Amino acid sequence: MYVSRRARTAGATTAGARTATRAGACAAVLGAALLLAACSTSDGGNEGDEGDKPGAGITQQPKEADPFWVNPDGNAARQVAAYEKSGKDAEAGQIRKIAQQPTGEWIGVEQPEQEARGFTEAADKAGRRALLVLYNIPHRDCGQYSQGGAADGDAYRAWIDGVAAGIGDRAATVILEPDAVLHLVDGCTKDEFHEERYNLLSGAVEKLKSLKNTKVYLDAGNAGWGHPDQIYEPLNRAGIAEADGFSVNVSNFYSTEDSIAYGRQLSAKVGNKHFVIDTSRNGNGPYKSGAEKERWCNPPGRALGETPTIKTADPLVDAYLWVKRPGESDGECKGGPKAGEWWPDYALKLARG
Repeated sequence: MYVSRRARTAGATTAGARTATRAGACAAVLGAALLLAACSTSDGGNEGDEGDKPGAGITQQPKEADPFWVNPDGNAARQVAAYEKSGKDAEAGQIRKIAQQPTGEWIGVEQPEQEARGFTEAADKAGRRALLVLYNIPHRDCGQYSQGGAADGDAYRAWIDGVAAGIGDRAATVILEPDAVLHLVDGCTKDEFHEERYNLLSGAVEKLKSLKNTKVYLDAGNAGWGHPDQIYEPLNRAGIAEADGFSVNVSNFYSTEDSIAYGRQLSAKVGNKHFVIDTSRNGNGPYKSGAEKERWCNPPGRALGETPTIKTADPLVDAYLWVKRPGESDGECKGGPKAGEWWPDYALKLARG
């Protein structure tokens, strides 16, 4: 379904799996390394200040504009280092546009507690807030590029418990299950799984909101999939009343203007909840060529969107975030590698716009 395509992009389905898969492979190692790297950061003033460097040569915005933590060992940061080492300074400069922005950390399947602890401790040491994405709902992505998820409801609950234990009292913002509600609405997820999914999502919101400093945004689709009338009741059943709000445009390309309009309409139907927008790749808006069902997957001619910030154009929008990590593939389409794998050529094209 065209709805699910956006999901795979990374903020939604495919993207999640790929990102989560990589996270699971290296998160245990990251924990200690990230803590060491984060110790060199500070809340500090200007981008050029030494204290604002999460990694070698990587700067980030002042905390008052964007409080989220930049991972000093992300794919983009490593690509910058590789380009600089080989003398490709122009390319390094382009990828630096990605490396210096905070992006979502997709928690893997195998070690949720260790990963969540590693990311949140590193962010805490830097005086910043961690941005985490949870993407492990059973029957995820309807058998497409990012298919998978927890084996069953009990496994999912245990996974959520692990994430919560890893976060503890540290500051974190969680994007909860890209496309999970949307796929209940578009007919992609079989009817027999609907009741369980609502129960799992509402339970996850309750568990995460029991933590001292955790904000939770339940994913709510994008401006191109349908109408808010179709999703607001499912969001209510999934626990939106207890969440801080909802997320829109995860892993998709709809403009910030259109995303605000969609979010405002939906907010009016769910108790005026606030929302966040994934602006990671929406600089040129959605791709409009070719078959609609494939437009979400590694579309050409796209660009980075607004940089992450809490200073947005609307009081209902809590933040512009880069939930999808720019430069990671949506799946094996248009010459791309597997979903979630780093693709330098595509990253360069996004950065050049």
